[in-house]
Amino acid sequence: MSTPERRQTITDPAALDALAHPVRLDLLSFLMAEGPATASECARAVDDSPSNCSYHLRVLGKHGLVEPAASEDGRERPWRATVTGLSLDLDSDDPSTVAGATAALEASVQLDYQLAREHIRHRDRLEGAWREVDAHAQYGLRVTPEELRSIVERIDAIVRPYIGATRQGAPPEAATANLSLLAFPRPSFGSSR
Repeated sequence: MSTPERRQTITDPAALDALAHPVRLDLLSFLMAEGPATASECARAVDDSPSNCSYHLRVLGKHGLVEPAASEDGRERPWRATVTGLSLDLDSDDPSTVAGATAALEASVQLDYQLAREHIRHRDRLEGAWREVDAHAQYGLRVTPEELRSIVERIDAIVRPYIGATRQGAPPEAATANLSLLAFPRPSFGSSR
């Protein structure tokens, strides 16, 4: 059983500008994967200060990406993600939307590689089972645009049932894992054949 997806395509330039910040992206990813959390819990997760996280959560809240969540004791102030995933319109007719989406995507890729570098530096601290399943794979494909689209869609179909924001009933030993996918042509290689 899973929670319904609430994927949102972000086109508002101000919201895209807010997402072009790595800490905000990390906070939103954390809340989507783990559920409601206070600024202090978010700070521990993204390795930042509670006051800075509180500021960034308010910025995300201003754009409707997070919102205050109910508190069990009335004193804590948890936040929750209002979306389970994001899409960016890199092909919009609006240049400001394309510029904002490009900046947000660049920040997302930067965050992915920062997380990968941190993992590599601290890999020796992981349990053996997690070290045995981490992976870095790069493939030099020779494909048409339609074939590449098909590959990405098939990978997405495999991964989608495991997305933290929508998965219910995960096994107790399940932990949050990061899986990134980049698919793009290598224009600098040109067409050699």
